Amino acid sequence: MSTSPAPRYIESVVTLRLDAARCNGCGVCLDVCPRGVFALVGGRAVLADRGACVECGACTLNCRADALHVSPGVGCAQAIIRGWLTRSEPGCDCGPSC
Repeated sequence: MSTSPAPRYIESVVTLRLDAARCNGCGVCLDVCPRGVFALVGGRAVLADRGACVECGACTLNCRADALHVSPGVGCAQAIIRGWLTRSEPGCDCGPSC
């Protein structure tokens, strides 16, 4: 029996942002993330697989340090609509913060 990889959003359009300077290393984001987006490195969270984020918002809602921000469900839909309007491939225009 073969297993297929977990579905992914369109790469590079996820709205998830991590302010590493605010992270206190509690690890709650690792516990609540259903997709394994985060890892702890040097006592702080890092985005281990940002493209796996499905923008559910669980990390943002549970981060007491206010180090995480995501607009639930926005990135993929925004990229698809932008692609339709510009007749191009879906993509992100958020600049160097991605």
